Amino acid sequence: MTEPVLSVRDLAVSFPSEAGRVDAVRGVSFDLLPGRSLGIVGESGSGKSVTSLAIMGLLAETAHVTGSVRFRGEELLEKNDRQMSAIRGNGLAMIFQDPLTSLTPVYTIGDQLIEALVTHDAGMSRRRAWDRAVELLSLVGISDPERRMKAFPHEFSGGMRQRVVIAIAMANNPKLIIADEPTTALDVTIQAQILDLIRTAQRETGAAVIMITHDMGVVANIADDVLVMYAGKPIEQAPALDLFDDTRMPYTIGLLGAIPRVDKRDKEPLVAIKGTPPLLIGLPDACPFADRCPVVLDACRVREPELVAVTGSPDHRAACIRAEEIRHGRIADRPVYPVPEIRPGALQLTPRAERETVLEVESLSKSFPVLKGILKRKVGEVRAIADISFDIKAGETLAIVGESGSGKTTTLLQIMDFAAPEDGDIRLLGTSVRDLRGGRREREARRDIQIVFQDPMGALDPRMTVFDIIAEPLRTIGTSKERTHERVDELMGLVGLDPAHSDRFPQAFSGGQRQRIGIARALATEPRLVVLDEPVSALDVSIQAGVLNLLDELKTRLGISYLFVAHDLSVVRHLADRVAVMYRGAFVEFGEVDDVFDRPQHPYTRALLSAIPIPDPKVERGRTRVAFDPSSIGREHTSG
Repeated sequence: MTEPVLSVRDLAVSFPSEAGRVDAVRGVSFDLLPGRSLGIVGESGSGKSVTSLAIMGLLAETAHVTGSVRFRGEELLEKNDRQMSAIRGNGLAMIFQDPLTSLTPVYTIGDQLIEALVTHDAGMSRRRAWDRAVELLSLVGISDPERRMKAFPHEFSGGMRQRVVIAIAMANNPKLIIADEPTTALDVTIQAQILDLIRTAQRETGAAVIMITHDMGVVANIADDVLVMYAGKPIEQAPALDLFDDTRMPYTIGLLGAIPRVDKRDKEPLVAIKGTPPLLIGLPDACPFADRCPVVLDACRVREPELVAVTGSPDHRAACIRAEEIRHGRIADRPVYPVPEIRPGALQLTPRAERETVLEVESLSKSFPVLKGILKRKVGEVRAIADISFDIKAGETLAIVGESGSGKTTTLLQIMDFAAPEDGDIRLLGTSVRDLRGGRREREARRDIQIVFQDPMGALDPRMTVFDIIAEPLRTIGTSKERTHERVDELMGLVGLDPAHSDRFPQAFSGGQRQRIGIARALATEPRLVVLDEPVSALDVSIQAGVLNLLDELKTRLGISYLFVAHDLSVVRHLADRVAVMYRGAFVEFGEVDDVFDRPQHPYTRALLSAIPIPDPKVERGRTRVAFDPSSIGREHTSG
């Protein structure tokens, strides 16, 4: 029988803190065989990354690590940093989440690849190392590798930098590759390419892979086995097909139900796991998921359940006293998570042609000058947006999708700026922005359009209380003090926050709660249109589901319209009524969301849709990715 390349037993990691000992990892055990892939999934703070760093020996000196980590029979926890350095890169390799911080900015790509090679093979000549580095760059799909060897990291895109990091990980044919959220910050088409590259690296080196992620679609794509973590501990463990087909742990069921699917037409509300993960300080001897579990029993609070095999499936283990009752996401013939009901409002039942037009964009274009030399002489211009037109009706959601650099954000900024466009026109509730030249008319118009930003923490002033953040737009429009207090309480209740917490600062809230604060602030002036700039991309999937449900509910209750920008087409299909696919500053496809998703006409749209992972291994592993040749569409560029 094949011996495991990695065997972890009762791994525990704790850190000291002012509030007490933080038990970040609490008893992780698994075996990983050569050539196999293990997906470790869970929300932020579940202990996934700390587990990987403990295996690699990269934790801070203050960390207290116990248990056993045996790599090819050697105990790693007994080794010092110098001994671990000889194993890292050669036997163990890691692909980090942020490729820019993984690469040294002052050294060329070639220097860093060559360093990775010669450090672990002192007998390798510089010429041989150069040839091997060029071969690695070619293997990970970087064109013209000889020239790219001399480039610096800042000259590469995010996806190309991640390819370089994968090339470095492959350099010395490691036996184990750990990938920590390697696709989180990347566009979906790049994500699909990176997942293919990790499989290529596994095939070329024969390595086992640990994939750490919060995206169940990525797990369905790449993992042979899955370990679900919560509050620092494994709570479900099974082969991937078994876990997705017959989930036994309520937390895992919630994670799967929280994900919108690009292959489903229905607009059912998502499963939103209530509450937040517990603080890992002084945890009681009880199920840590009890306070969030929809099928909790009194017995769940008596002691923490062990991870044990479920009947008939020795490889499928769950830490839940009701695991034998739960089958295929149901218990006692009812869903573990009842799906909330959001009924369509009066506007949604009104034909589109009969609704008021909230926003109309006609032939909008925007270009930026290309400057050269000390005197910044204009030598040309780049067209960022090229002749785009659309309208949004009352109670409607229009989504603009596309990869980074496609012109989505530029479009939003042009609309929010209220400046007269260089070409075309923008009309808000029938009034052209050309007629809004500052003063009272512009201030009144701005009440009708508000924005929710991507980063909920960066969008909130940390020095202001939540009350002041939400009250700021109310004060700006002259709302009385008494009405402001009433309105802030109304808004906090509307977005599912406790008004009693309005005296707290943003850092006291979770990521999802901060985004709700941002939504409450946007709704303060009772706008007719809310612009959503990637509002859920920075959130865990379980929290994302609650925010998407909230946006759906607000549209129904308040009759507001959304202009929604995103790169995640699964979220777009769930939330949008119509969708515009943007490529290099122009719309290449536009229509009703189901028509575009079910019958895409443009090759770029087909490539985008095929790149979205589906959280079902039976479906995901039988799909064919559609390639798109960017050279088939030229970018507009005129000489000055």
